[in-house]
Amino acid sequence: MTSRRLRALDLGLLTLGAPVWMPVMLACALAVAIGSGRPIFFRQERVGRSGVPFQVMKFRSMRVADDLEQPTADSITRVGALLRRTSLDELPQLLNVLRGDMSLVGPRPMLPRQVAALSETQATRHDVRPGLTGLAQVSGRNAIPWTERLALDVDWATGASIRTYVGIVAKTFTVIATGAGVDGNDTDDPFVQLVYMQDEMEEPLAPVLLLTPTPSLRREQVAA
Repeated sequence: MTSRRLRALDLGLLTLGAPVWMPVMLACALAVAIGSGRPIFFRQERVGRSGVPFQVMKFRSMRVADDLEQPTADSITRVGALLRRTSLDELPQLLNVLRGDMSLVGPRPMLPRQVAALSETQATRHDVRPGLTGLAQVSGRNAIPWTERLALDVDWATGASIRTYVGIVAKTFTVIATGAGVDGNDTDDPFVQLVYMQDEMEEPLAPVLLLTPTPSLRREQVAA
């Protein structure tokens, strides 16, 4: 029942906000087209609810020749840097929400290789739709370690509520306005090393259980 109500909230907020987000999306698309040409959108396979793959959409922020999962400063275009800083590069994912691939609130969608590195408990984050924003995004975003982000994802997946949903949506505007936590995802983060060094490894990745979990923040802190 909660899942249906959250889906109704998604569609209701998208409808009410359409006069705002649609013109902004058009302006961003024009900025990408003028600033760095086509393609305007970047599509990539991610893992959705119940492990079902889907194509996530973003505004392209890197040069076409730089097909990188972990972007470098040189690979990001000038327009792309601005879009990333303001999180506007994620705006096309509203179309993923409309299609039902994603929700406005939920764990960020992962690459298949990232999912392969999750423990059984951490994998419960895929019991719900991935989101445009979520507990981890309003609790530190990239500035907190992956183990904490995953713990927050599990918190949401095991206890999603309308109250917390509303609190996360409200706090997201503050996070975007301040740019809090946008920097991070350092290469010395153990989970990042596991993911991006995988191509150089002969054996599959071990679950992230090998990392020491950090205490998650309570849902009530966001809903308060």
